[in-house]
Amino acid sequence: MTTRDAGARTRGPQELVVLSGKGGTGKTSLTASFAALARPCVVADCDVDAADLHLVMGPRVLERHEFRSGEEAVVRQEDCTGCGDCLALCRFDAVLKEGGGANPATFRVDPLACEGCGVCARFCPVGAIEMRERVCGEWMVSETRHGPLVHARLAIGSGSSGKLVSTVRQAARRLAEERGDPLVIVDGPPGIGCPAIAAVTGASRLLAVTEPTVSGEHDLDRLLVLAGHFALPVSVCVNKWDVSPAMTERIEGRARQAGARVLGRVREDPAVSRAQVSGRAIVETGAAAAVDVRALWERLQATLEESDRGDTDGRDRGGRPDERWQPIAWTP
Repeated sequence: MTTRDAGARTRGPQELVVLSGKGGTGKTSLTASFAALARPCVVADCDVDAADLHLVMGPRVLERHEFRSGEEAVVRQEDCTGCGDCLALCRFDAVLKEGGGANPATFRVDPLACEGCGVCARFCPVGAIEMRERVCGEWMVSETRHGPLVHARLAIGSGSSGKLVSTVRQAARRLAEERGDPLVIVDGPPGIGCPAIAAVTGASRLLAVTEPTVSGEHDLDRLLVLAGHFALPVSVCVNKWDVSPAMTERIEGRARQAGARVLGRVREDPAVSRAQVSGRAIVETGAAAAVDVRALWERLQATLEESDRGDTDGRDRGGRPDERWQPIAWTP
């Protein structure tokens, strides 16, 4: 092991987070290709609300863990007197009445409607309602042909996806440290909300993937503001750039003004969809777009090496915009 390798292991693995301001920009397709090119690495699918990286990577699940977050009310039927106070107090219509008339009325809580506020448990006159930790889904550690994958499945109607994102990221980092892998590649959630913030906090570098459309420009703009707020180094890639070369030039210009580094473009290629249907990353095929993705990865790998050395070249200022750049004004 070289001195540089020893230093990298002391600092721990780098985390590359692939993000997009909106869904459908090709973020997951690029992540799968990076996983194929970057070995050894650990991959984390943090788009837990709509996880689909497993469709391309073909995982074999090794571990399953329950994800618990928040609480839900449960009526202990043996202690319930059927007074109905909980039905009157619940503001979310989560308490359901069953029976009545000739038969004694019973009450239960619909777990999908319960918001976990605890009012019914607090004011039940006989203490027949208790708050129990809610099972919101599961997270898994799997083996794939490209190495380990940490991914998750959020239960229908469950919230706390930001907490699940953090859980997946932490598990992936621990696994990389145990294995001695130098890199964690994170497929982040779209947008700039709580899940995206949970995905980028403490990351080494962001790759923002966008498309040459007005909505793509606007959502990338918001993402660059988020990166600037956390002073995170961010690079930009325009997917399907040849759909609108003029818009591509405009987006890349704005990205540079915002302090981001433009690393490459990926052409539109129907072979990407065919590769996904066959369960493969685009770089595992001979498609034309695979050439673009490989070139993008080489440039991205170089920026990761610069970050590892602490080098700067004036083109990447941690996402901080220059004086000419202003976020796009948007009125709902």
